[in-house]
Amino acid sequence: MPKMKSKGAVKKRFRITKGGKLKSNRPQSGHMRANKDSAFRRKKRTALVTEGAWAKLLKRMMGGG
Repeated sequence: MPKMKSKGAVKKRFRITKGGKLKSNRPQSGHMRANKDSAFRRKKRTALVTEGAWAKLLKRMMGGG
């Protein structure tokens, strides 16, 4: 069976932390936020940490074993 190709879009959006979790920016934090409330905008500033089954799948997409 051939090797799985790494996905550039995943490599661009996620980075692996020291503990093996995946860290990324939250979606909907670009433009058109003036009409959103401040709690929503503040929540979007925190990083999104992915762990478990999704992290395993995304790590494989990044080219890691």
